[in-house]
Amino acid sequence: MARIDGWAVGIVANQREIVKAKKPGGTQEMQMGGVIYSDSADKAARFIMNCNQQKIPLVFFQDVTGFMVGSRSEHGGIIKDGAKMVNAMANSVVPKFTFIVGNSYGAGNYAMCGKAYDPRLIYAWPTAQIAVMSGASAGKTLLQIQEAALKAKGVSLSEEDKKALLENIEKQYNEQLSPYYAAARLWVDGVIDLRRPEK
Repeated sequence: MARIDGWAVGIVANQREIVKAKKPGGTQEMQMGGVIYSDSADKAARFIMNCNQQKIPLVFFQDVTGFMVGSRSEHGGIIKDGAKMVNAMANSVVPKFTFIVGNSYGAGNYAMCGKAYDPRLIYAWPTAQIAVMSGASAGKTLLQIQEAALKAKGVSLSEEDKKALLENIEKQYNEQLSPYYAAARLWVDGVIDLRRPEK
């Protein structure tokens, strides 16, 4: 909770630090920064719902790579807790303001009030990255798809061809991660100008 120009607001932000989260039974789990885990999704969902009950506007600071994946997370309830967070976001009726200060990938973008949930404004830091996934991950995935398509046509690629194709895919994808690319397509309302105003 905070005040901006005297107005009460609720702030939902991603933390980029690696933390040790306490689990039931006294065990600890290392959690990577920028990833939404079950406990953080549950906490955020409750906070969003509380702010809506009290008619408090929400401010989101996104630096999110998405929800935690894997069988351990699924057994821990990430699907249920992630759905609870997205549901709370979808049903939120208070004014929402979003700032992308780092990464904004995949379902994390939705859960943290991305464009689909119609924030009053959505601005990006000049170094922000907005996409379905990171450039490196997307490059490998798209390379596998192109390689399979070429293999179906009877074309095999040498290691040099694969490397050149991967570099080309990553270059193109990394250009599309830019907040300027997003602003040109109205995915964000603008990019924050970090220059100090002239006096």
